[in-house]
Amino acid sequence: MKNRIARAFILSVALATIAGCSGGTLEDIAPKKAQRQLPSKIVAEMSAKGMKKTSPILMRIFKEESVLEVWKQKNNGKFDLIASYEICKWSGELGPKFLEGDRQAPEGFYTVTPAQMNPNSSYHLSFNIGFPNAYDRANGRSGVHLMVHGDCSSAGCYSMTDPQIEEIYAFARDAFAGGQAAFQIQAYPFRMTPKNMARYKDDPNFEFWKMLKVGYDHFEITKQPPKVDVCEKQYQFNRIPAEGHTFRPTEACPPSSVPEWLSVRYEQHKKEQDKEFTRAQSFWAGSAEPPKPTILGFDEAKLVADWSRRRARGEKVAARPPSLPSPTAIAKAEPAKTEPEAAPAPVAVAANPAPVAEPAAPVAFATRLQQAKTAAAPAAADPAPTAVSSIPSPAPSTEEQQELAAAIEQQKAPQRRSAFSGLFARIMGN
Repeated sequence: MKNRIARAFILSVALATIAGCSGGTLEDIAPKKAQRQLPSKIVAEMSAKGMKKTSPILMRIFKEESVLEVWKQKNNGKFDLIASYEICKWSGELGPKFLEGDRQAPEGFYTVTPAQMNPNSSYHLSFNIGFPNAYDRANGRSGVHLMVHGDCSSAGCYSMTDPQIEEIYAFARDAFAGGQAAFQIQAYPFRMTPKNMARYKDDPNFEFWKMLKVGYDHFEITKQPPKVDVCEKQYQFNRIPAEGHTFRPTEACPPSSVPEWLSVRYEQHKKEQDKEFTRAQSFWAGSAEPPKPTILGFDEAKLVADWSRRRARGEKVAARPPSLPSPTAIAKAEPAKTEPEAAPAPVAVAANPAPVAEPAAPVAFATRLQQAKTAAAPAAADPAPTAVSSIPSPAPSTEEQQELAAAIEQQKAPQRRSAFSGLFARIMGN
């Protein structure tokens, strides 16, 4: 073992010395896989579209469609799609990454610099996408080493096949060689069309996705990477601050404006999108296809992160991470109940209406947590407590507390009646 370590150390020193003496860099002697050139077919297509080999790039990722796109700048300054790859694997559900260990692949706007490229990755080739960014940090989100890499395995990353990552890596390498200081990655849950937005309009992540859609639409209009800032813990796109002002992630947004031409184009685009969104709601209302599962914020992230920690410690846990049922999926699978068939006549109902449960009733809250407890629990022989009992989570609302208390009292009632009956029998027997 000592000999191997010594040889590795000597080799690393020798490589660094060679690079220094030759006036080159370690990148110059990087593995051949990091130096492979783009296929001639792609090079020919770039030329036909007015793109240089070393012109800037941009990448877009769509989870639901499992697609990674590479866009490249043309001679006119606008970007055009040059390559599209099927993502081999990405982990988690639709929705952003919240916590270290929640196994979520990030969503948002990220920046990749040359320092984030790893030609010696254990996953063939890789680059760090830059999570957490300013928005993530402002909103208390955490995690490290979120990558696009090869090897087709993922626990929070976007994983490609080895041949795919070699091409993607080459696009980035060539753009950096041409002088691009950093390229943008736009990671989305799905293509942000009105139809897809309408499909997830009841999802807890909808407001976050609406915010991402502004940046998505700006790119669709301009075909140029949007300028991204953060203030009041929200993304801001293509906004120019007034003189003497700046954007600070957790502070109030400064006076700012969008270039007039873009503002006019965006408002026209948004009106058309809103009309399509309204029509799409009717489409999904009659559809039996349920939305895809989504992560339910920090509550679910805490469950999965605890599962990950316990699994890493070697504890017996469920084969798959725990999850909470998505409200949109439940709404599709279990339509709201109508009045029972045996309901009294309308007059009687009006005089003494039966209580109707709210859509997000506290009993449903308790049921979801119990399901999560069951999913996160270790094997029967493992005495360790369940994940939920060890994770601090936001306290239920007053209505939830009352409903849960009532449910518990209802469950205890038969036991109390049984105990009272036994006591009464003993008294009578005496």
